[in-house]
Amino acid sequence: GPAMVRPVLVLGDITTQSVDAVVNAANTSLRPGGGVDGAITRAAGPEALADRERVIAEHGTPPLPTGEAVATIAGDLDARWIIHTAGPVYPGSARDADLLASCHRSVLRVADELGAGTVAFPAISTGIFGYPVEAAAPIAIAAVREADTAVEEVRFVLFSEHHLEVFREALDAPRRPVH
Repeated sequence: GPAMVRPVLVLGDITTQSVDAVVNAANTSLRPGGGVDGAITRAAGPEALADRERVIAEHGTPPLPTGEAVATIAGDLDARWIIHTAGPVYPGSARDADLLASCHRSVLRVADELGAGTVAFPAISTGIFGYPVEAAAPIAIAAVREADTAVEEVRFVLFSEHHLEVFREALDAPRRPVH
């Protein structure tokens, strides 16, 4: 398969990234929420929101099951697409880790379908969904590293020094063999 992706970590605002696809930490209803979702929704503007309404109308209930991903246009963002993924609300179940990993894999699968070369992720589920960043970061990093994807750059855009430090520790940690 392709070369393994080594994620890039940056401190900053995901809404200002110049990438092919910005990842939105959405909810299963795909309706605008708080946190990262609210910021992306406001920055992307009305055309992107209208495209979300189209997806909601075309999909079942819920339109975005936890762990899955769907793309819309990016509107006013400096990107071509927004890839929305619904992370687990913590604590939900013993499947939380699998669902969080699935979010990252699903986003990269959609990115590959779109032909996106650069993708900017937030720290999914670590905001209002309550997932501890210390637990989430190693899952996110491992899922991206192990993904079979043609995406050239995965950028984690972290909004606090603490999140950046925790993600850096996860990135630099010795690799555990996957059995």
